[in-house]
Amino acid sequence: MKIETRRPIVVTGCAGFIGFHVSQRLLAEGHSVAGIDNLNPYYDPRLKKARLAKLMEQDRFHFFRGDIAEEETVERMFDVAQPEYVVHLAAQAGVRYAFDNPAAYVSANLNGFFNVMESARRLRVKHFLYASSSSVYGAVTRFPWSEKEPADFPVSFYGATKRANEMMAHSYAQLHKMPTTGLRFFTVYGPWGRPDMAVYIFTASMMSGRPIEVVEKGEVERDFTYIDDVVEGVVRATALIPQPDPNWSGDAPNPATSNAPYRIYNIGNSSTVKLNEVIRQIERATNKKAQIVDRKLPPGDIWRTAANTDDLFQAVGFRPSTTLETGIDRFVAWYREYHKA
Repeated sequence: MKIETRRPIVVTGCAGFIGFHVSQRLLAEGHSVAGIDNLNPYYDPRLKKARLAKLMEQDRFHFFRGDIAEEETVERMFDVAQPEYVVHLAAQAGVRYAFDNPAAYVSANLNGFFNVMESARRLRVKHFLYASSSSVYGAVTRFPWSEKEPADFPVSFYGATKRANEMMAHSYAQLHKMPTTGLRFFTVYGPWGRPDMAVYIFTASMMSGRPIEVVEKGEVERDFTYIDDVVEGVVRATALIPQPDPNWSGDAPNPATSNAPYRIYNIGNSSTVKLNEVIRQIERATNKKAQIVDRKLPPGDIWRTAANTDDLFQAVGFRPSTTLETGIDRFVAWYREYHKA
């Protein structure tokens, strides 16, 4: 299953964690990539610039610095790139930050999403694939979470913006027949990862002898998904252009499909682990003992995430499977190299 195009593939958020890895993979497969990023300071821009520097080593990578919330910026970038495929990964990330600064999520995740989707419609792209999130499931407690179940009860504003993206994409699939695919990512980690995520935070603190803050005595569970598995799923899903589902019925609607060219897939490891196990694996990989400070679950966070990936496997013949032990080893090795630790 390959992406068939001679034009650049647009990757938004190319200096972000997932966007960087997806861009690298597409370049390695011989594609040209037109990436856009505003290098915002939500976390240390030096990490984003280091990722970007590696991408800039490739002749087939073209970088546009700009904010997707600016309509004219997005239009100019698309007019230059003339893409057939769009992989939209730019967003304001973070569940907890949304509690303090919801306006940033309106700007990037709603206005920015619209601008990218509208330019994709205007150029009649073959496929508009975008990042959604496991956060859309929110208050749903029937595990593992399946795309076939409604996801209309997000408990974080971040999750609400991602659910809004899915509905916006469906409307464009209906009105304009634009093929759209949303990918619900589950707690992605790995080399070049985000410093605001648990694996990075715990590793950095333990390596420097600082205590780590752990919610609810480490009993919270997450479906940790290694970055290489996520990239594999993204690339395979990009190549699979959705078609209207002939079996879809408005009397018993399947939220994962539609009578329009629209699909939703989970990308998770289908194996939940407690934070205590993550800490144990980091202790093993770093040979450092964690000093733990207990904290309550913050607003917008949830106790458990768990992905059903049957639909992804049936569609593209792949499901994530990298073990936590392997993923932590690779992350810690990268951390030591990058930080000279």
